[in-house]
Amino acid sequence: MFTEERHNIILRELKIKGMISVNDLVKLLNTSESTIRRDLNTLDSEGLLKKIHGGATLVGEKASRHDYKVNVRKSLNLDEKRKIAIHAASLIQDEDVIYIDAGTTTELIIEFISNTNITAVTNGIVHAKKLLEKNIKTFILGGEIKDVTEAIIGSNAVLDLKKYNFSKGFFGANGISNENGYTTPDVTEGMVKAEALRRCKKAYVLADESKLDQVSFVTFGNIEDATLITNKLNGNTKYDTNVIGVI
Repeated sequence: MFTEERHNIILRELKIKGMISVNDLVKLLNTSESTIRRDLNTLDSEGLLKKIHGGATLVGEKASRHDYKVNVRKSLNLDEKRKIAIHAASLIQDEDVIYIDAGTTTELIIEFISNTNITAVTNGIVHAKKLLEKNIKTFILGGEIKDVTEAIIGSNAVLDLKKYNFSKGFFGANGISNENGYTTPDVTEGMVKAEALRRCKKAYVLADESKLDQVSFVTFGNIEDATLITNKLNGNTKYDTNVIGVI
């Protein structure tokens, strides 16, 4: 297959899916990983996509409008997500009552929690299972299950949240900006995030650099409502909030 043909297929898949992994492209194009990485480097240099660890996303605002399958998101920016999760887990103390939002970075926190004398509430199905495996007292919200993100969402989940008060909360976001705050593509998922955020004494948003300076459809919190934990600040600390940069 000619290089131009591969590039066209890669861009077509990105237009459809918004995000794609190197492994998926290797299978789709029946070529080597090194060839795919060269293709992504070329297309990134031409400004046609954004290369990230393990794959690529659409350029700019279009990327933040997508909700991606969990199995795709887990394979991307994994090293960065682990660094963020390790720091977030270190903030959890004995007897904390924490909220863990559904998401691939927030899921990683559970692996690194050392203080198990806590209570956790989550809207993530996989998160609840992993918390129980660590013998952590766990509550899961009731409501509609969203298949793409494996999150419990909707008005029932919002009502369920109203009985809780959290010492700390850990959230994911699709986009982060000073003007639009913390954003997500789905209205019903945004409702749950917003209510949980309001019920936290201290809130943290966990986001790798691909989410910075992006805007998605629904704002679930203002930029000052949480501390941002990220792996990179694009060379600056321009966000009007507390920021923890994890190198």
